[in-house]
Amino acid sequence: MGKSFVSGVLAELGCRVLDADETAREVVEPGSPGLREVRAKFGDSVIKSDGTLDRMALGALVFADAGNRATLNSILHPYIIAQQDERLREWAALDPDGIAIVEAALMIESGGYKRFDKLIVVHCRPDVQLERLMSRDKLNREEAERRIAAQMPQEEKKKFADYLIDTSDRFEASRRNAVEVYGKLLEELAKKRGG
Repeated sequence: MGKSFVSGVLAELGCRVLDADETAREVVEPGSPGLREVRAKFGDSVIKSDGTLDRMALGALVFADAGNRATLNSILHPYIIAQQDERLREWAALDPDGIAIVEAALMIESGGYKRFDKLIVVHCRPDVQLERLMSRDKLNREEAERRIAAQMPQEEKKKFADYLIDTSDRFEASRRNAVEVYGKLLEELAKKRGG
């Protein structure tokens, strides 16, 4: 969709950005409770010989079966949310007037967005989404379409948004949209502070 690009722009502008994918990797590091639970549920086939999570093997299981996907999410989301909340508390203590952004693909589906003051939905035209996913994850069209179909449709996600950023066009347009939303966030922050 362009979430990483938008997050990068917001970080350049001074926001603290937390990548949910990074947090998701941290909560399944070797020896972690998250990895133990994933292994207990999905078996040794999702663990590499070095003890790390085999993301490709797990992905094959969860993108092919909605029940497996729901199970994985029910295991990992509590760990991810707890770790995010801890990091956000640390940032709030360091900079009470700062803006923190959590970049996550499943924010709405997981209900995690309810924890935050505002929701920014980054979206793009469906053809652009398909091409980006195929290119980024080295997927064929069928695999990419299956992954997209496993997510909430963009049009539905937009209904939850306080702010929308369309990344369908050139980087310059996406950057302008992100800067505009940042300005609105600053206005919201000023109102909250009573200024």
